Amino acid sequence: MYNQPLSSIHPNAKIGNDVVIGPFVTIDDNVEIGDGTIIDSNASILSGARIGKNCHIHASAVVSGTPQDLKFKGEDSVAIIGDNTTIREFATIHRGTASKGKTVVGNNCLIMAYCHVAHDCVIGDHVIMSNSVQIAGEVVVGEWAVLGGGALIHQFTHIGSHVMLQGGSLVNKDLPPYCMAGRLPISYEGVNSIGLRRRGFTREQIYLIQDIYRALYLSNLNVSDALAKIEEEFPSSPERDNIINFVRGSNRGIVRMGI
Repeated sequence: MYNQPLSSIHPNAKIGNDVVIGPFVTIDDNVEIGDGTIIDSNASILSGARIGKNCHIHASAVVSGTPQDLKFKGEDSVAIIGDNTTIREFATIHRGTASKGKTVVGNNCLIMAYCHVAHDCVIGDHVIMSNSVQIAGEVVVGEWAVLGGGALIHQFTHIGSHVMLQGGSLVNKDLPPYCMAGRLPISYEGVNSIGLRRRGFTREQIYLIQDIYRALYLSNLNVSDALAKIEEEFPSSPERDNIINFVRGSNRGIVRMGI
């Protein structure tokens, strides 16, 4: 560890090998930082932070800040950051509350400047959040999702895996996996076929996903009947089952199709 003498590092913090700490960094008690992580100047790593290996926390970012939740009474909780994740300048990630006890950001994520991840959120692996994305409490974001700059995500919303979200979107409905979404109000805009191809999905898998969403959005059926139709007409597959389980489990309801 390169221990910057101008920083404030609590003696009980658990800091791994080859960690680089810049000047004016604050590292609290009850913090764990994995091997090879870099923490730039003025970053604050506060109580409850659990940072993985080979992460890069840029200047003035805050990890494991106190939740902005009036129900929070100082209970023990954590903010977990996976391996190989980058958190850019002035991003803020708050720790959990009694609701779930933890906020989680997965492996290989990129959280760009000025983003906010509130208490008790769960962010999957390989997620990209462009500048100034604001995520309210207890949101779930699936793996490989890409959230455009300035998007605002309502509390308790669920964003599925491989979603592409347009910048500036106001998200108050759940976004099913593999889809693109945008406009105002937030709407389904098709399948994220380019992103899926880049991640190794076959042409047949992408065609299947497109057919399933046609049945969901273009069959003039309500959601329950459309799901029954999908189960009847499409054999079980990881893609089909992922969509069905997501839609059935949606508490806020899924986005409608754009007009």
